[in-house]
Amino acid sequence: MTSSPEITADDLAELITLMDRAADAYIRGDVRQYIAIFDHGDDYTLMPPYGGETGRGFDDSESALEATSRFFTAGEATLEVEQSYTSGDLAVLVGVERQHAEIGGLPDQDWSLRVTVVFRRAGNRWQIVHRHADPLVRPIPFPHCAELARGLGRTDQSATPNQKRAKSR
Repeated sequence: MTSSPEITADDLAELITLMDRAADAYIRGDVRQYIAIFDHGDDYTLMPPYGGETGRGFDDSESALEATSRFFTAGEATLEVEQSYTSGDLAVLVGVERQHAEIGGLPDQDWSLRVTVVFRRAGNRWQIVHRHADPLVRPIPFPHCAELARGLGRTDQSATPNQKRAKSR
């Protein structure tokens, strides 16, 4: 097995620039631009910001891309990297996506997320192999956290496009 050269500081800087562009594309509903920037590994996992079970695989079917493009609209995002790690062909970015958008039919609002994204270099491209995001950029009172942990306040009407597709299978 041949190993690839170590990830350099320039490689990491380029990855951060690409992630910033990808986050901006996604939040404004330009999912095709997002997937043009990054591939997703066959072993991709997603821990979405709205909770629930860990998703496996990336659905790049036409219907999934269309649903996501309708769900996210008219937004802007920038990535603030707080920490990065590299090892072999892997890179990890930890930061905050500072963003606002019209999401799920709601009016424009702050939608900043704390994110941890794991990338794997595959040839001359990056694959996202794991993403974990949550909306807890600002502290919340512990009782509110406890309510969230118990799953209170959840309704089918607030389901995301991916959750709705999973229920219909």
